Amino acid sequence: MQSLDVISVNFWQIVISLANLTILFLILKKFLFKPVQNVLEQRQKTLDSKYEAADKSVAEAEESKKAWEEKLRSAEGKADSIIKEATEDAKNHSDRIVAEARNTAEGIIRQAQNAAELERRSAEEGIKREIVDVSAALTEKILGREINMQDHRAMIDSFIAGIGDDNDGDM
Repeated sequence: MQSLDVISVNFWQIVISLANLTILFLILKKFLFKPVQNVLEQRQKTLDSKYEAADKSVAEAEESKKAWEEKLRSAEGKADSIIKEATEDAKNHSDRIVAEARNTAEGIIRQAQNAAELERRSAEEGIKREIVDVSAALTEKILGREINMQDHRAMIDSFIAGIGDDNDGDM
């Protein structure tokens, strides 16, 4: 029987062990569990606030990015309008220069035509005078006498006018 005493269960010893375990649990809960849980809650609050600040910063960065993109689009639009306006100004300027050059060229051509016409008339007058002088000299030799210069000029002028009218039709 000796072996049964060693294995026997002492009821009071189990109750005391359970009481010790309960007291130890309550002491640990009071002095260790609550402070640790408070520290964990404090850390969680800190992390939550940091996450909120990070989310807020990301939102602000997105807003800033959108604002810069809008400014960039606006600047591109302004640049396009400036380029378009400059192109139109350059085209208008070139059209104005071409029109002025065309007007100047037409004026030069008109002046040259007028000068050529004056030169032609002057040459015709010179030829008429020479013909009058030559014909007067020939007529004097043929007739052997001097003809009144006024009559002679009138005859030659009418003859030359008739020749001039025939030539004008050919031109």
